[in-house]
Amino acid sequence: MSWRLRRASVDDAAAAALVAAATFLDTFAGVLAGPDIIAHVARKSSTDAFAAWISDPDSVVTLAEHEHGAAPLGYSVLTRPDLPMQLGPQDIELRRIYALSRCQGQGLGAQLMERATEDAQTLGAQTLWLGVLATNARARAFYERQGFMLRGERRFLVGSTWFDDVVYAREI
Repeated sequence: MSWRLRRASVDDAAAAALVAAATFLDTFAGVLAGPDIIAHVARKSSTDAFAAWISDPDSVVTLAEHEHGAAPLGYSVLTRPDLPMQLGPQDIELRRIYALSRCQGQGLGAQLMERATEDAQTLGAQTLWLGVLATNARARAFYERQGFMLRGERRFLVGSTWFDDVVYAREI
């Protein structure tokens, strides 16, 4: 499969929201309760939420699109950190990085991570942070292969249920 990465514009907010909902459902169906997935996606991955990130000069949304037809296949969101850690002004959070399961294992995640790292450096960041569900072994292994180190924990609300996340960071 071939794809291209590009920075999202406000006109892409609906496409980003669509791939966000699809990838969250794809990743967590059978892991999280269906009503919690639906509530979380409605609140955290709406078109308005993506439009706000895209419009924020301190954030970057990157879309991965199929090379033929531009269907969204994945995305990432860099933004100001919202983590329960001691953070500095040169810290940034990789709030989201997802790819459709049909694209996993083909290098798309690594390309999204590389682009996110480059964008974080362009924004002047020195440390890239992220949180991930503690039981998501596949994602944790990916982040560790990308050089992230475990830095802490947090509680994370999905729908109406609290989950335990781990927090990783990497100097860039």
